[in-house]
Amino acid sequence: MLKKIFSLRMLITLLMGYAAGVPLLLIGSTLQAWMTEEGVSLSTIGMFSLVSMPYSLKFLWSPLMDRFQLWPGRRRGWMLLTQVFLVGALFTLSTFEPALQLSMIAATAFVVAFFSASQDIAIDSYRREILGDDELALGSSLYVVGYRLGTLVAGAMALWLADIYKMPDGTANWALVYRLMAGAMAAGILITLIAPKEDGQMPKPRSLKEAVVGPFMEFFKRDGALLILSFIVLYKVGDTMAANMTTPFMLLKGYTKTEIAAVVKGIGLFCLIFGGIIGGILAFRLGTLRSLWLFGFLQAISTAGFSVLAMNEVSIFLLTIVIAFENLTAGMGTSAYSAFMASMTNKKFTATQYALLTAVMSLPRTLLAAPSGYFSEWLGWTNFFIFCTLIAAPGMMMIPILTRKTANADRSQAPT
Repeated sequence: MLKKIFSLRMLITLLMGYAAGVPLLLIGSTLQAWMTEEGVSLSTIGMFSLVSMPYSLKFLWSPLMDRFQLWPGRRRGWMLLTQVFLVGALFTLSTFEPALQLSMIAATAFVVAFFSASQDIAIDSYRREILGDDELALGSSLYVVGYRLGTLVAGAMALWLADIYKMPDGTANWALVYRLMAGAMAAGILITLIAPKEDGQMPKPRSLKEAVVGPFMEFFKRDGALLILSFIVLYKVGDTMAANMTTPFMLLKGYTKTEIAAVVKGIGLFCLIFGGIIGGILAFRLGTLRSLWLFGFLQAISTAGFSVLAMNEVSIFLLTIVIAFENLTAGMGTSAYSAFMASMTNKKFTATQYALLTAVMSLPRTLLAAPSGYFSEWLGWTNFFIFCTLIAAPGMMMIPILTRKTANADRSQAPT
């Protein structure tokens, strides 16, 4: 097992996660900080969330990345192309001033989001092809760790650099910060160039029509296709609804922003990364579906921990315990969850099928979590978090059925 953990493929998977994590916050919270300092209105800053729309629509162009091959490989070629454009777009972003060229900032941020989402498609497909089915959970956990490190660079480090490098008038030199972040993104190009070759034996779609239609026909012809999609939606719905309201809950409960930042962004991030590593190792040992059951149960307990916070007076010690456990289990669950989705893809159509599954995965975050504020007002904080704990049950109940269907599929495909 140690040989697999410390293999070149696992190292590249970790580094690919870093490359995927860098662009996200540079068109998100870091860009919001820049615009806030430049005096852009809050309503305008809020509307900037629309520039991230390509992340939800990436399945629309993913068939092109399944069908066509670029140098130096079917997946690495697209990774290299998107990374070159990302470096250029981030550098271009540094040449504008939000207060004077807001439309150019928005257009360039949209370009960053498009190529970042496209990079995600290529990296997800590449990871699926270079890792065996038994390695997906461990590889997914390392990918998540790398992704968190990438967001740490683009978030906390970028803000720290903005505090260090100043213009003559004392304001932050955001142009320099974004050029440095473009340099941080350029590391992805080097990672791609040294990455091992993907499986050249895997056939690609013979036509664009097959690349568009084939992934959906192949997936929905499977026994249990709708069950798989339902599970992907429901598995983390309780966790997602609770997470959507934890920050307002902590603030209204009486915790200060400094306390929340120290516990959630400091201890919480460490536990999330550690949980991802532990989750990958356990999933490697137990198997993906068994680990999904265990991690789902632990995630439900961690959600219930917030109801304990709601019933008690403000306590930094109790907050630390709840946040640490919640992030630990979230890291574990995400590793197995990502591995499960990867294992459900056909390597011939990995780009499109994985993009479809991740789009389905985002539904709880975008739709089902939307009424969480109404639920919290109606039920009260204690009952709301208990409710979020209980609605994890339907997803958990699907796991034994998925296990049986997977076993039956394996037997039906076994040689006679």
